Amino acid sequence: MTEVISIKFKSDGAAYYFDPDGKEYTVGSFAVVETAQGIECGTVSEANHRVDDEKIVQPLKKALRPANERDIKKMEENKAKAVDAFKICEEKVIAHKLDMKLIEAQYSFDGSKIIFFFTSDGRVDFRELVKDLASALHTRIELRQIGVRDEARMLGGIGICGQPFCCARFLNGFQPVSIKMAKEQGLSLNPTKISGSCGRLMCCLKYEQDAYEYLLKRTPPVGATVKTEAGIGVVTDVNVITGNLTVKINESEGLPHKTHRDKVTVLSKGKGKKPNENDKTNGENAE
Repeated sequence: MTEVISIKFKSDGAAYYFDPDGKEYTVGSFAVVETAQGIECGTVSEANHRVDDEKIVQPLKKALRPANERDIKKMEENKAKAVDAFKICEEKVIAHKLDMKLIEAQYSFDGSKIIFFFTSDGRVDFRELVKDLASALHTRIELRQIGVRDEARMLGGIGICGQPFCCARFLNGFQPVSIKMAKEQGLSLNPTKISGSCGRLMCCLKYEQDAYEYLLKRTPPVGATVKTEAGIGVVTDVNVITGNLTVKINESEGLPHKTHRDKVTVLSKGKGKKPNENDKTNGENAE
């Protein structure tokens, strides 16, 4: 276990762990911290607490000190200057006829550098743009191309669930998401149904994937031959969450039999395999 504090650099952004370095911090206060981009000032979202070591991305950066009034004033000035710099950069992009979409401008805490984030379908030659910006803003310029997921995280918005984007609200990073997850969760494979506003597969597909993988291992698939209390039959419908199965009993013209995965024995996993009652695998071990 390691003692940390959680810092947010945006009110609706993700929180990051920092080493309090023996100091006590309170929720809502400001702290000056060391980041990969340099010295920054952020808001304490969680005071001193302990977390498991595996939850920490090493090396853990330090919180240098609680912010004073001068630090807070500097942070607010940087935000105001970034708005003006963003407008100037937009004008320069249009003047140079560059195929790029400007997303956000951020000043470093000490004001020695400003980073412009942008998206583009291809590579952009922005050397002349950098020269113009340096001349207009009198500081070091960095242009950073980002992907559509990062764009959604920076701009924020409302997802189809009616909630603010997870990436802008609490996610500290993007987890790999695949179409296989949507299939295993029984979702429509219509791209408009399973894609976020960024156009990529929704991050929330990852949230329940471990549970679905566990349940799928315990549940006979559609087409499996199973032995039930009503006789041997073929699974025609499955509810992975509840474990309820619909089974068409062989040589029966009546209604399909309703049962539960824990009450059946799997004889074969799919069509084309002859059922063998001596090859008994209960529902809990079905994979």
